Amino acid sequence: MKILKHTLRLCLLVMVFYGCTEDNVDTSFTDGLEAPTDISALVMVTQDNTGLVTITPSGNGVTGYVFDFGDGSELSNSIQPGSSIEHTYAEGNYEFTIIASNLNGLSTVFTEAVVVSFQAPENLVVTITNDPAISKAVNIVAEADFATYYAVSFGEDETAEPTIFNSGDVISYTYQQAGIYTINVEAFSGAIATLSYTEDFEAVEIVQPLSSAPDQPSRLEEDVISVFSGFYTDIEGVDFNPNWGQSTIYNLFDLAGDDMLLYSDLNYQGIDLAGAIDASQMEYLHIDVWTADENNASISPITAGPNDTSNETAYELELTAQQWTSFDIPLSAFTDQNSLLDFSALIQFKLEGVPNGGAIFVDNLYLYKESDETVPAVSPINFEEESGLNFTLSSFDGGSISVAGNPDLNGNSSAMVAEVIKGAGQTWAGSKITVPTPFQVIGTSVITVKVWSPRVGLNLLLKMEDNTAWPNTIETSEITATTTIANQWETLTFDFAGIDTSVDWYNLVLIMDNGTAGDGSSDYTIYVDDITIN
Repeated sequence: MKILKHTLRLCLLVMVFYGCTEDNVDTSFTDGLEAPTDISALVMVTQDNTGLVTITPSGNGVTGYVFDFGDGSELSNSIQPGSSIEHTYAEGNYEFTIIASNLNGLSTVFTEAVVVSFQAPENLVVTITNDPAISKAVNIVAEADFATYYAVSFGEDETAEPTIFNSGDVISYTYQQAGIYTINVEAFSGAIATLSYTEDFEAVEIVQPLSSAPDQPSRLEEDVISVFSGFYTDIEGVDFNPNWGQSTIYNLFDLAGDDMLLYSDLNYQGIDLAGAIDASQMEYLHIDVWTADENNASISPITAGPNDTSNETAYELELTAQQWTSFDIPLSAFTDQNSLLDFSALIQFKLEGVPNGGAIFVDNLYLYKESDETVPAVSPINFEEESGLNFTLSSFDGGSISVAGNPDLNGNSSAMVAEVIKGAGQTWAGSKITVPTPFQVIGTSVITVKVWSPRVGLNLLLKMEDNTAWPNTIETSEITATTTIANQWETLTFDFAGIDTSVDWYNLVLIMDNGTAGDGSSDYTIYVDDITIN
């Protein structure tokens, strides 16, 4: 399946639309509309050897769909969103096209393969996996010879209708409870006979983070007082499990070499700084927290003073299950509530569970102030060892990125480059480059990237993001460029003119062929180098 986005003017549809309006009707509201997005189609064939196929399209921002069935027949009339269309094919393999249009004539063209066979499906292969990021969720992909569509029953609700999907689609389902479920997938063709696959599969609950907390920005040493963080120098002598009579269970959790604090069955928990720390020049308290369930917590800084609660004030940490939640809390949020707090004599922190009994993972607990000095720009980015590699590489939802040898020294003499792969997973699978200090951008910024692609027409989306952990990212800006040559280095240009210069941009996200699932093959492997912001 592939999606080709471009701008068309469907004259007939526009003439009909405007011909039905009066001269004094203001249609200027359509000028700002963008082309329809997220176009897809569900294809079903009747099981009677007639070749009758029913196609149900869907998408966002669509007012009408026109079909080219791919068998030499005439274009269809336009159908409305929510409708289906029928077409009779001779036995064979086809690729139909949908033109999805909106009010001002902008269109998106979508193509989909359809198999019309009067043979029963054969060689059914079903892959069921636990979603790597969503607890108790499974992803299912099915392929079979001669099959047109598939129906899956997830085994949780016997009264639920099977879910229909097409060959190669990734169908996802989230269970209410973790456990073993009987999943049945049935393949359909134009024949009466079908082919089924059944598997008892365990849906697993994610009870610990699968990735580290977000990278932290580079800060001057004098601008940070770090209690627990792998990015800064921690103060010495901190007791992360003092005996305060709590029932909380403390462990130091190691995630592939990245340590984090684990507090289970949290009712309350102290962190003792082993002496008073002068934090009066700091402006913010930062903490990253991960929880498996819908737990919340609170954090209280405690300063020297009377042996009661008059020198502490709690701040509620509203957490999101199954992901890291980052907080940058102004110290004024504490002192405005309690004038007795004296950050020139900070001695402890207290964590509390709301409700009691949940588990939280904690990382990057520190105080900081904004730097008075200018932070140097982070550009260009190359992948040579001598450059210091002053950035972090990460991937998501089936993407992969790593430093690799340059496969082609013609057109790029760098010894090392970044290898970017889009594997099986989500259609938005990609990779991320995170820098320790924000990129220096201006209102006319243009980013250039050297790209080696295995094919012409590969769409590379480049997205800039702020430092808020996904999916809570607040600020993003994205541009797509398309390769024009294959198996050679070329420079792609991404024009970010008008980008918000007030945002601290820490991340560059790379997604190839956004909206299309990758397979990890050479066709979905590119190399990038010399990322430069002009």
